[in-house]
Amino acid sequence: MTTLARINSALLVIDVQNQVVDGAFNKEAVIVNINNAVHKARAAGVPVVWVQHSDDWMPIGSDDWKIVPELMPLDSEIKVGKLYRNSFEATNLEEIFVQLNVGHVYVCGAQTNNCVRHTSHGALDRGYDVTLIEDAHTTTDYKFEGQSISAEVLVDDLNASFTEYELPGRKAHAVTTAEVFGD
Repeated sequence: MTTLARINSALLVIDVQNQVVDGAFNKEAVIVNINNAVHKARAAGVPVVWVQHSDDWMPIGSDDWKIVPELMPLDSEIKVGKLYRNSFEATNLEEIFVQLNVGHVYVCGAQTNNCVRHTSHGALDRGYDVTLIEDAHTTTDYKFEGQSISAEVLVDDLNASFTEYELPGRKAHAVTTAEVFGD
């Protein structure tokens, strides 16, 4: 139902980097689910696009910046470097999706309340249909204005907000890893 005249899908794996997922909620299970989603996408012929954030505290090439060793991007798969929470901002991600004829994006990765949320909403704002893989994203607990916010609550909140969510001409929803790519 995308507002874009594009028919293909892509799997976007956001910031599953050593430093980003260090201490993340349900980390091991989420990485297994991301790995399963990646393998299912490849088997279905759905392109996998890997996104890596860099910052002063996580410079390109550092161990912190590297994708976790449990995940193995193929040399042929697209990698996008970014500096902002929204993976579309100041990157070539939109051009990549145009070339791949992508109008539907499956999203997984880290961190739920930052880059996963901002990228998912950025995709919707640009006219994409978005499927959040509800058991394949994570974040860490954090404090805001003296209040502790649990990672589990943040994950559940994003999953709930992507349940039956529509904008004019496009949809967002959340599904499990078992439900993606034809299962």
